[in-house]
Amino acid sequence: MASAVEAGVVPPHDEEPASHLRLGLIDRWCEILCGVALVTMILLIGAEAITRNIFGFSLQVTDEVGGYLLVAVSFLSLSVAQSRGAFHHVELVQGRLKARGRLLSGLVFDLLSLGACAIITWQLVDLEMNSWQTGDAAATPLGTPLWLPQVVMPIGMALFCVAIVRSIVRKARLLMSSAASGGAAP
Repeated sequence: MASAVEAGVVPPHDEEPASHLRLGLIDRWCEILCGVALVTMILLIGAEAITRNIFGFSLQVTDEVGGYLLVAVSFLSLSVAQSRGAFHHVELVQGRLKARGRLLSGLVFDLLSLGACAIITWQLVDLEMNSWQTGDAAATPLGTPLWLPQVVMPIGMALFCVAIVRSIVRKARLLMSSAASGGAAP
């Protein structure tokens, strides 16, 4: 029986068809939190527009809170995008490779990405700890302690690292199943 790699049914940019990709519990919660943040941003911006245009005053916090929510969406959506295979791929190169070559190049890229993301996570944790220890606060009417909106950055990057590890494991399993079934090299 031929493996998915040997049969050539592996899509050019991912190791599995999108219909087989399932979001894990962590990714599902990240997706829900991103949705809540987006709806909150829409409501906040709408309220700001109404208060400025109809009542002639500003809420004074829309830009600040909207920025915090934007950062939260940006970092929490990373693991969801990785799990869904939604990031851009170099089709010029990937399209010329056979299925096994696509898996190998994807595995190498994921390993390099994991290293880079681990370093970024470490630096974000350091930034978070520095903000916590120094008690930095935003110079705004809210005076938000900076550690509060920054905490989502290392959490989002750490969850992204987890999603990359899951991708590495999937690709490694597909490669091993291909090798075990006698598919040396398509």
